[in-house]
Parts: sequence; structure tokens; C-alpha cells
Amino acid sequence: MRIPRGRRRPPPSLHLLLLFAALCFAALKTAAAAPRTGGTGEGGGGLASVTGSIMTWAAWPPKCAWLSLPTSGKSHSYTLVSKYHKIWKDAIPAKDISRKEPVGGVIALKESMKYFDADFFNDSKLREMENGAKEFNVPAFRENRRLVAIKDGGLHDPSLLVFQSSWSSKSKVKESETFDYPQASMIQRPSNDEDIAFMSIIELGELIRTKKITSRELTDVFLRRLKRYGAVLESVITYTEDLAYKQAKEADDLLEQGKYLGPLHGIPYGLKDIIAVPQYNTTWGSKTFKNQVIDMEAFVYKRLKSAGAVLVAKLVTGSLAYDDIWFGGRTRNPWNIEEFSTGSSAGPTASTSAGMVPFAIGSETAGSITYPAARCGVTALRPSFGTIARTGVMSLSESLDKLGPFCRSATDCAIVLDAIRGADAGDPSSREIALEDPFHVDITKFTVGYLDSAEMEVVKVLSAKGAKLVPFKLNYTVESVQSILNITMDVDMLAHFDNWQREGHDDEYEAQDQWPVELRRARLVPAVDYVQAQRARGRLIREVQESFTVDAFIGNVTDWELVCLGNLVGLPIVVVPTGFKSIEHPPKGNTRRRTTVTTGIYAPPDHDHIALALAMAYQSVTDHHKQRPPIDAN
Repeated sequence: MRIPRGRRRPPPSLHLLLLFAALCFAALKTAAAAPRTGGTGEGGGGLASVTGSIMTWAAWPPKCAWLSLPTSGKSHSYTLVSKYHKIWKDAIPAKDISRKEPVGGVIALKESMKYFDADFFNDSKLREMENGAKEFNVPAFRENRRLVAIKDGGLHDPSLLVFQSSWSSKSKVKESETFDYPQASMIQRPSNDEDIAFMSIIELGELIRTKKITSRELTDVFLRRLKRYGAVLESVITYTEDLAYKQAKEADDLLEQGKYLGPLHGIPYGLKDIIAVPQYNTTWGSKTFKNQVIDMEAFVYKRLKSAGAVLVAKLVTGSLAYDDIWFGGRTRNPWNIEEFSTGSSAGPTASTSAGMVPFAIGSETAGSITYPAARCGVTALRPSFGTIARTGVMSLSESLDKLGPFCRSATDCAIVLDAIRGADAGDPSSREIALEDPFHVDITKFTVGYLDSAEMEVVKVLSAKGAKLVPFKLNYTVESVQSILNITMDVDMLAHFDNWQREGHDDEYEAQDQWPVELRRARLVPAVDYVQAQRARGRLIREVQESFTVDAFIGNVTDWELVCLGNLVGLPIVVVPTGFKSIEHPPKGNTRRRTTVTTGIYAPPDHDHIALALAMAYQSVTDHHKQRPPIDAN
């Protein structure tokens, strides 16, 4: 870009000229006999370089009447107004200037932040950022550069800024409109609400289809439970009562007309409160946005509405989709009320576990489905990246965010997935994926690996069901998996909440050691190192694909390295409850409180049906997923 000519540069102010003169004198004093080039004599213009000086100038304007600098000889003459004589007399030699102590880190950082257009942090925050950069950012940058930036030219490890998780080069189209669901038979309506609350979608759907219960009655049951336990677990943000009864009436009216929409017809559910629903607050769990109304229907909400499902509540998300702390409190684990649920899909997990909804929709960027599902003992699906369009959903990272269901069983997860999967123009990453019908998959044809962290009961059950089980290990050379995820997520998140930080709303954030710290650190991630992280991510994906020599594998769901890897690669996983163990500090007397034990069934991208089929096979002969938590009882 050329600077337009039209105005001459204004002359430098006197104090700047004096400063320049002082620096010149200091430089010349330490290099009196040094060779010089380009000089033309006194006033002639042109100190090109001075050996040993603290800086180099070129083409100093020749008409400098108030200062004459010699270009040779040992004597140094100058002409100045007498009042400035002391400045010259006391000028610091260049060698002494160069030996001065460096400017303090916080001061230097404060000066440098203006070059990031981010000079709005106070000293305390700058000190925190400096420590974070030293301890986390720089080591991660160096490792990623070592992996992918040694060879120039960008011919290897291309960036994945536009992310496609599919391992197939061919784009597939969804082969069937719906899965072929199993039908429950001889289902009778229980005599009490507690039993109704813990029925599966298949069972509740059959009750509605056979008119043994109405959607209105079912909505009553779950709204009562939401209001009874919502405050106890701190898992509900907004009751959508008016909308629920309206949708329940529509479902009942359609059934009276002989129109049955499928297994979700008239079934109540909840949405994580990062998902937009018109006329209701979408708070993102944050006090900053708690009065926000987004006048649009999220894609996933539209899909569920068209399937006849009934929205009864907007459920807790950790503030801005981080952990389980939100503007109204902190969500608790129904299996141990003294324990928190983790998050950020805290409300969907806790509410499903407690029988407050038959199912709920949550999201994951890095562990927000797997962690709370494991803590609260819920079956959940984190689908392949791109399976479900995220239009109308708060975004952390376009290449990591995924929506997924929390349910009573893997069967229910498959039913919900079939209703909500699909692409939308509002989400360029979403795809129509050709999933096979998990209800008609022959697991005896599968070779299933198991990691050292796998629950062996699952290995034994699936082996007995006919699958081939083998020890397995994922092999990859990328050592920066966790930092790649953090750099990707944090920088993307900051891009979406740039103004939020600039306006100082991070100061009112509910947990100061979470997003505020991470997003200040993210402000210091250079674009070049963000791209290097994506190139390293590309290498990781290729290595995992080459190492994935089985049809699926079983392993821990909360191992942070595996959580990061699974999200970076886009692997689907079904979280499966596998048992219980005693809590560490039980209350006096007998207690029903337990720590839930879970495992994960992982599959390659776009092969969610394999993970679902294996999970359904396991749950067909076990009942861990059918157990009911004590909630607020001992």
C-alpha cells in the first residue's frame, strides 16, 4: 500500500530532536575512530552507519542547522542552545545503554500489546498472561513447529482450517430416511410417576402410540419432576411450560387424527441452553447474556419439533459452555449430591440421569458430553463431527463443536440421532452422512480392539456376543495433542467472544480461573502458530487413521489425551455405564450414593452405527444403564 502524497511530514518537535541528538552523540563518542561511509562533510547529510552504535540511521535530512556532526577525526563538535548543554554533557555512552537491565516483563508486554490491538489489560492480567505464555504457549509452539515447519514451502502437512472429519474421499448421501426401529410390545402404563419417568423412549413412545398415556400427561409428569429436582441439582435454567403444553396438545391432536410421527411423537425432552428457541431466553449460562433472546429456531430444535417431540426446559450449560458453573449456581451429580456433575453439558446430563427428562441434547467441544455422562452414569453419544448441523447454537470452535444426545440407553441414542442428523446451509461443516442402520448391524463381523483402560466386563460381554476382541493401541508420533486442542479451541472461542473480552465482561465471568485465563492467553497466539497447530492436527489425523486397524475400540472416556485426540480427529463415541463403586466419603449409616463406572466405545468417523450397535449389544444383557440414582436421598 502506498502512502498518498499531499501533505509534507511535519517537522519533529524539539524534544524529539534533542533526543535524537543525544543518541547520536552517545553513539559517536564510543566510535570516534570507527570507519564511516556515506558522509559528505559538516551539514552535508548522511550518517549511514556507525560501528558500535546502538542503532543505524540513513539519509538524515541535510538541512540540520542546529546540529553539526563530523564524519571523521577524533574531535566531536556540536552547536546547541546553551540551556540544552547539560543533556549532551550527561549523555550515556552506547555501551552503557546496551548494558542496562532489560525492561520488566509486564512493562514490555504492556507496550507490545498495542501491536495486537489489545492494549486494554491491567497489570494483574498482564502478569497472568505472561506466565501462561511462558508455561504453555511457547513450548506448544516449538513442538508444533518441530513437527510441521522444518521444511519450507508448505508442501507437507496442509492446514485443516476447513475441517472434514471423513476418512473417505468420496462424499456420501444418506442412504435411508430413517432407521428401522425395534417395536416394544405389551407395554403397560406404570401405576406411579417414578416408574414412568425412567422408561425408555421406545417404551414411552409405545404408550403414546397405543393411547395408554397422552403427551399432555407425560409432559405433566416431567415438568413436575423438573420443578421438584431442578433446584436441588441446579440443572434447569428455563422451564418452557407454555410451549410444552402447546406442543403436547399438537401431538395429541395429530394422534387423534390418525397421524403418528414416530418414536419421538409426544416425548418430552430438554435442550442445553446454548441452543436457540424463539421467545425464550438463550443465556449461554452466563450472567452477561442471561436476558438474551435469540429470535431463531436452531436446526436441532426444528428437527425435534418436526418429529413431534415436546420441549419442556432449557437446561444448564456451564457459563459459555465451560464446566458446570453457571450464573445460577453449580450443577450436581444425582448419584452423589455432594459431587458436581462436571460439564459443560451439565443440565442435560444431570436431568436425564435423574429422570427429569427422557432425553436431552448437549454439546461437546472437548469433553462436554463424555465427562458429565461418565460422572452421572448416563448413556450418551458424541457423534462424528459434522453429523448434526449446529445452526442456531453458540459456537466455541467450528472445527470441534458437536451436538449429541443423553439418553437412557444406546437404543434411545440411535433413535434421537436419526431424528436430528443432517446438513444445513447455516453450518458449512455439516454433512449428510450415510450411516448404516445400527439396528441391523451384525457385530459378529467386527474386530473390536480394547485399550488397557477398557472395562473388561464390556470386553467379555461383546466377545460372548460373537465379536472378535483383540488388544489394541493407537500409535501416533504427535506429542502435542493436548496443546493442539487448546490452541484451536481457545483461539476460535476468542474470535467468537472478542468483543466480550474487550468490553471487560470477563471480569464478571462466573469462574475466573476458566475462560478469562484461557482467552487472555489465546490473545497471544500468533496466527502463524495457529496454522502450524492445524497442520500438526492434520498429521495426527493421518497417523490415527493408519493406526485404526480395527472396526472399533473400547477405552476410557475421561482420559484427557484420548478426549483431545477424539475431538481433534472427529471420532464418534458412545459412553456406556458399566457399574458402580463406593463413594470416598459416604454419609453416616447406609447410603445409596455411588460413583458410576463407565467406558467408551469408539469408532472411525462416519461409523457411528458400529459404536451404537456394539453398545446396544452390551446393554441387551446388562442393566447398569437402568439403575436409578438417589438424587437428594442418602
